[in-house]
Amino acid sequence: MSFETSYLPASNTAQRERTRNKSLSFVEGVAMIVGTNIGAGVLSIAYASRRAGFMPLLFWLVVVGVFTTITMLYVAESTLRTRSHLQLSGLAKRYVGNFGSWLMFSSVCVNSIGALTAYMSGSGKLLQSLLGLSPSVGSLLFFLPAAGVLWLGLKAIGRSEKVICAGMILMLMLLFAATFIQEKTQLANLLNGDWLFMIPVFNVVVFCFSAQYIVPEMARGFSDKPQQLPKAIIVGMVITFVLLAAVPLSVIALNGLANISEVATITWGEALGQWAFFSANIFALLAMMSSYWGLGGSFLSNIGDRFNWDIENLPWRRLLAMMIVVLPPFALAYSGLVSFVNALYIAGVFSGVVLSIMPMLILKGARVSGDTQPSWQCNRAITHSSVKVIIITIYLASAIYAIASLFNLLPSGW
Repeated sequence: MSFETSYLPASNTAQRERTRNKSLSFVEGVAMIVGTNIGAGVLSIAYASRRAGFMPLLFWLVVVGVFTTITMLYVAESTLRTRSHLQLSGLAKRYVGNFGSWLMFSSVCVNSIGALTAYMSGSGKLLQSLLGLSPSVGSLLFFLPAAGVLWLGLKAIGRSEKVICAGMILMLMLLFAATFIQEKTQLANLLNGDWLFMIPVFNVVVFCFSAQYIVPEMARGFSDKPQQLPKAIIVGMVITFVLLAAVPLSVIALNGLANISEVATITWGEALGQWAFFSANIFALLAMMSSYWGLGGSFLSNIGDRFNWDIENLPWRRLLAMMIVVLPPFALAYSGLVSFVNALYIAGVFSGVVLSIMPMLILKGARVSGDTQPSWQCNRAITHSSVKVIIITIYLASAIYAIASLFNLLPSGW
């Protein structure tokens, strides 16, 4: 399947109207994609696949990665056809209707709160392992820089993501190399597992590719160079796939399926030694931080969009929206109501269905009643009706499986 794009004449007036003062570089845009995707999901998918095994996980990483990239390109074209800077809920309201807008906003809320809850919980556990702090104190230490950059806005997020993503990639390369010179590393471990439990893994993988939510924010940053938006999306998603595959591959090859913790880097670091224990868990903290900024920033912007709050120019409105973003996840993380992996699983089920359907409807509406002819649009191959049917079928089937597993009618995988 080709992701080839085609280019059309741009409207200079539209481009000027879309240009904002917070421009992103290409590297910053790619880093936002990678940083948002590489969060709690990369730490949990090894544990989530401990019954299915690595090969079913790899299968879903390919399938979900391809289809998520396609739906992200749908959103990208829709934003470029719209003069006003709208988030997903705003795009849904304009091109699908009020019900679609609330459905999309609900998806943003569920996915973001599920993710940020997992980050609060996971960061507390990691800092407890690293520094011996109580989980709540560790989460608070994580929260301060996470919320601080979020408050500063899009450009601060882009720059911070760029620095942290570079550090994560270097650290991961070091850990990956160390894993494969260990005598106890067994590639045969990658072939173990039971394909019967592959479906539950899908929903956690869906969560790992969660950067659809930040495409409108990226479009704002690329409004002066729209041709770079789809390229940044594709490059970011390819890098995401490599990193998402590398972490569980290393952990499972080294430890086997029976010895994986919910936060995989704890097990990974313990198996490699003291230096790796600290390195792996610092990587995990950076991954959570980078994803917190991407999803938190998107959630913040969607709140402003949905309720028509000027969060860019009115500090008190921004503060109120920030409280909605950051406080519920902290409370839920220590409520005992939801575990680290279950937070991601639940978020993946709901948001996966919405994000499989809504971008198609938004793009259809944008092509009919958009404001301008964009300088880039999706290739016909990825907007073919057969592609859309496959995407909807896979995501709906997974949701049905998830509901059935809650009533113990099918294996839950956990």
